[in-house]
Amino acid sequence: MKRSIAIFMIVGVLVACEGFKKAMGSHSDVVAKAGPQELTVDRLSALLSQAKVPVTADIARAITNVWVDYELLAVAAAHDDSLSDPKTIDDALWPIIAQMRAGKWHDEVVKTFHIDTSGAEAKFNAGDVLAARHILFMVPTGATPAQSDSIRKVAEGVRAQVTPSNFTQMAQKYTQEPGGAQRGGDLGVFPKGAMVPQFEQAVAALKPGQVSPVVKTQFGYHIIRRSTYPEVAAEVAQRVNGPALQAADSVYISKLEAAGDIQFKPNAVATIKDAAKDLDAHRADKTVIATSKAGDFTVARLTRWMEAFQQREDLGKRLQTAPDSIVLSFAKNVLRNELVLHQADSAKIALSPDEMKELHAKFTEVVGSSWEQLGISPKSLADSAKTVPAREKLASARVNAYLDKLMLQQAGFVQVPPPLEMVLKQKYNVTINGAAMDKAVASSTALKSKADSTRAKNAPPTEVPMGGMQMPPQGAPAPAPAPPAPAPAPPKPHN
Repeated sequence: MKRSIAIFMIVGVLVACEGFKKAMGSHSDVVAKAGPQELTVDRLSALLSQAKVPVTADIARAITNVWVDYELLAVAAAHDDSLSDPKTIDDALWPIIAQMRAGKWHDEVVKTFHIDTSGAEAKFNAGDVLAARHILFMVPTGATPAQSDSIRKVAEGVRAQVTPSNFTQMAQKYTQEPGGAQRGGDLGVFPKGAMVPQFEQAVAALKPGQVSPVVKTQFGYHIIRRSTYPEVAAEVAQRVNGPALQAADSVYISKLEAAGDIQFKPNAVATIKDAAKDLDAHRADKTVIATSKAGDFTVARLTRWMEAFQQREDLGKRLQTAPDSIVLSFAKNVLRNELVLHQADSAKIALSPDEMKELHAKFTEVVGSSWEQLGISPKSLADSAKTVPAREKLASARVNAYLDKLMLQQAGFVQVPPPLEMVLKQKYNVTINGAAMDKAVASSTALKSKADSTRAKNAPPTEVPMGGMQMPPQGAPAPAPAPPAPAPAPPKPHN
């Protein structure tokens, strides 16, 4: 069942650079330090010059943060440090853990709503709502009849091996629907009219649990299994009883807020806007923004919740200039989460040992995956360097080579998830010098301007556009390339 309480998803945190004046004051040409490595003004300027975007302070800050993340991963890899301390991981994963606990509490709350769900199975059996999995063999646009027939024969060969019990595994192996393999071909629950006619008719013709023959639609050839009610009971109930559940949820939230006795301090908006200028610097700020039945709501608690947002720094900037009513509305939404967690605490809702073990395992997987993508796994470093200092030097060199490729769009961006970023920055020293960063921006801007002038000066006078295109006016941006053709999609709603 989908949970409608607005518990924020985790995403970003940047560690405050406490005392950077002391650490960096005598190093005006060092933009950042990550462990033993330094990012100089010249190096950041070179990276900015390579980037295929305009040079701005925000871009410089973003590249600096990426450099820090990658270098800290390199330090950990050089030390063969899997970052596995449970207490540190739990602290970094707090927003995820909070969300899961609140979700468990919400499941308990829903049981008190007394919504009549007795009609859900009857509506499913009557075909008012459908559910299916499928294996898709895509037929490319413009395929000849012979090519289409060849794909059909492949589909029929697979169909001969498919049974109701092995359908998910076969879908994971054969389906060509983008993302379909990860879902085992699952399309979830959908109402009548949501799918193209041929697909819907094939599903409706099956009894729950049955598998269809090969079915052709505009997307290709499908093998379809109609889901049974026990497999999708929660989804069916959500769809059938969704409006009633949403109404009950709204009543619950309203009562929760009223009973929570939320009282904002007179200077709450000014306090929040001030904190939004530098969220990391306020991570331990005990200034009270508001009070409620959940206790004092401090600046530190607000910044912790804001770790749950994908673009935390952007959110901070928006809060600085937002109308007071919007700032208070945002804070009130966060306080609702506090009240939900307060109820979960009172009910002693906790994650099971298995759930915590799974979270820790996923964290460990992320560490290993990040190392592999950057080419700095401990094993690969140990094969080439025998001492820790040598491995640190090698790992840093590989990271910087990767960054050069990234700036030139010759390598993919390796996202360091916020919980991992937080653990790295808690364990290893990080400092950032804003003044040196500004110097790098100014230097890079001058370099780019000089390079652009040189290219314009050296351009052949006989250069003409291709294919009858008109040259843009001087100073105008070049036309953007045409977007790539979209990938074939699974069965879509029929208009």
